[in-house]
Amino acid sequence: MADYVKVEQEGAVAVVTLDHPPVNALSSQLLEELEAEYDRLDTADETRVIVIRGAGEKAFVAGADISEFPALREAAIEAAEGGSARGIQKLALRMEGGHTPVIAEIHGYCLGGGLELAMACDIRVAAEDAQLGQPEIKLGLIPGGGGTQRLPRLVGHGRALYLNLTGHPISGAQAYEWGLVERAVPREGLHDAAMEIAGTLAERSPHSMAVIKQLAAETRDLPLAEGMQREAQGFMRCIGSEDGAEGVMAFLEKRTPQFTGR
Repeated sequence: MADYVKVEQEGAVAVVTLDHPPVNALSSQLLEELEAEYDRLDTADETRVIVIRGAGEKAFVAGADISEFPALREAAIEAAEGGSARGIQKLALRMEGGHTPVIAEIHGYCLGGGLELAMACDIRVAAEDAQLGQPEIKLGLIPGGGGTQRLPRLVGHGRALYLNLTGHPISGAQAYEWGLVERAVPREGLHDAAMEIAGTLAERSPHSMAVIKQLAAETRDLPLAEGMQREAQGFMRCIGSEDGAEGVMAFLEKRTPQFTGR
């Protein structure tokens, strides 16, 4: 059985490479491997940031593995009757609910399930010439891994409908203008840009970052007053933590804090 997910530890940063030639399609095996690696890395003390990238020159991820789609017809009735989240949805929910921040390093094609995977990451860095889109409509389908839900939350109602209804991709540069990615850089500087952000996050408190991720995932659809209350509770959790105490003392003592994640 092939190994489609490879992990290299670079200090506190785990670089996860999806290697499924020729375009890193999200097969069920790749998704299972990626979820297993995320579970492992999310609880590993030595890992404070995860960077996900695609192998080769063609794609971050060009989409789901369409050769597996005929078999999905057998699960259509279950899904219509309220079946549990599976595939990309299941992985995305796990990543959003995890403690460790994830950066998507996007080059080449980032389409369909690939874009849905990227949208489940916390920060997205794209090559200016990358191609991002949701082409499922061209197959008579709709996005099934979050494209109708996360996309409008990132780019707005109208732009999400444009991408989902036309199936046309946009460039990494335009994705930055639309707020779909947080940075767009020349292709040759992509990995350095992703690792620069990862290095910054690796210096931050793992405990505080986990609280921020939790608030971002759980409060975005709440009324402001309720969200503010949850934020206040999160602040108190942080100030009462070992990392909070260390950060305050380091500031007062004019030294670099040594965070432990507790």
